[in-house]
Amino acid sequence: MTYTKGMLRDDALAGKVIVITGGGTGLGRAMGEYFLELGAKLAICGRREEVLAKAAEEMMAAKGGEVFYKTCDVRKYDEVEAFRDAVLEKYSQVDVLLNNAAGNFISPTERLSPGAFDAVIDIVLKGTKNCTLAFGKDWISKEQKDKVVLSITTTYANTGSAFVVPSAMAKAGVSAMTRSLAVEWARYGIRFNAIAPGPFPTEGAWSRLMPGDIPDMLKVENQIPLKRAGNLQELANLAAYLVSDFAPYMNGEIVTIDGGEWLLGAGELNFLQAVPDEMWDWIGEATRKGK
Repeated sequence: MTYTKGMLRDDALAGKVIVITGGGTGLGRAMGEYFLELGAKLAICGRREEVLAKAAEEMMAAKGGEVFYKTCDVRKYDEVEAFRDAVLEKYSQVDVLLNNAAGNFISPTERLSPGAFDAVIDIVLKGTKNCTLAFGKDWISKEQKDKVVLSITTTYANTGSAFVVPSAMAKAGVSAMTRSLAVEWARYGIRFNAIAPGPFPTEGAWSRLMPGDIPDMLKVENQIPLKRAGNLQELANLAAYLVSDFAPYMNGEIVTIDGGEWLLGAGELNFLQAVPDEMWDWIGEATRKGK
């Protein structure tokens, strides 16, 4: 199928250095691999060096190009600055920051300790803030333009969602930061956008959010009008476009890619999709009699 293939021309990201937080696994790795195909150089970070080293080796073997890695806890600003400085020493530039690092799990909120809340909020919101400030301030101080910050948020950042309250709170903050700085820092030549993905199953985050047979038990794909989960290449295509020079007028947008999932939940009468065709004849007749 076409949507499982790359969208942009091979040199679309040639010469760009792209930083991806949490780039060794899951969505970050999937996007990074496509960036490599398009000619970018990558710098990835995470908390586990063995995971980063293995990912960098495998990504370069599969896609070519260069992948620099360094351990970094995005919750700690000094470590983020150290990571930034290491990337600059390696490549002499950074063109794109992809705020991808996240943490999440499902739980009734009353079961969560304050520390459990902090575990999610500190990575998602504080980590995104730390990276954005560290790289953004460097660009501004050096008067470097044509830079991009792309953040991964979620559809329930707007609506809220039960059972993932810390994530909803944190992602709402990321969305607010994206829209705010898109205006404030545009004068410095920095664009801000975000992607709100629906279900894109991966071995990492998805398995922790929906462990075991839960996806089958809950029939998650039935909550998506298109009746399927997303393909990782679809997400990578969108991300590559947003960070490329083909999208210089895209600024302050949060692009949803979820097969219509959040709209299904948002529409008051969307439950009527469960009504069988033959019942609509009766409904129509009853409606006419009601008139």
